[in-house]
Amino acid sequence: MTTVTSGTASRTEGVGPLLRAWRQQRRVSQLELALRADSSARHISFIETGRSRPSEEMVLRLAEHLEVPVRERNALLLAAGYAPRYPETPLEDPALEVVRAGIERLIGGFEPYPALVVDAMYDVVAANRGVLALFDGVPEALLTPPLNAVRLTLHPRGLAPRIRNLREWRGHLLEQMRRNIALRRSERLRALYDEVAAYPVPDTACPEEPAEPVAYFALPMVIEHRGRTLSFVSSISTFNTPMDVTVAELAVETLLPADPATAEYLQTWLS
Repeated sequence: MTTVTSGTASRTEGVGPLLRAWRQQRRVSQLELALRADSSARHISFIETGRSRPSEEMVLRLAEHLEVPVRERNALLLAAGYAPRYPETPLEDPALEVVRAGIERLIGGFEPYPALVVDAMYDVVAANRGVLALFDGVPEALLTPPLNAVRLTLHPRGLAPRIRNLREWRGHLLEQMRRNIALRRSERLRALYDEVAAYPVPDTACPEEPAEPVAYFALPMVIEHRGRTLSFVSSISTFNTPMDVTVAELAVETLLPADPATAEYLQTWLS
């Protein structure tokens, strides 16, 4: 499989093989892509084989229809001989002050329910008091910035021993990571996946079944907290049509109470 690694490698390889790799990964035929992009299968074939150099507009159009991540669209443009279109602005830059302020208001307004914001590597860039309270008892070594949400959740000294349905929740997280690896083709993300997938599963991951099983509407994370059993379901949202790499890779995750007992407890949790 063709992999985007750097601007230099992209220019050397050319845009054709990269576009072909994205098309094949998305399981789209040349004809189908041509119809989506208002082109022809012949033209798509010529681009992929290097017989035709696509315009900047065509590169972006094909990337859009192939759902190529913003960071990788820059790599495609470089490979085609064009300048990157999307900046990568540090989150602490004054230009993103509105984004930072909006995120803080959003997750703060979600309290007492936990909410956090992570980047493409699952590093926590913002979290409300609900999330920080869940980290009670986690060793300081795991809380050294940058906090990594997946590492904190699955590490045997992190939240893992307190998650009653760890095997199911772990499977959900690892599958989510596999999808993101396929989407982003990130070696750093692959290395993180290999690390957390190798963590041993604590014995507490096999709890006894409750006398009266609860019918949840989505897979919950069932976690022990201060002597109580809390159940959360996760919702993840991203920015619509981002024009900056940093913003494109941010994800807001909110943890909703999955049962009335958890909702009631949370109302007095941080009061």
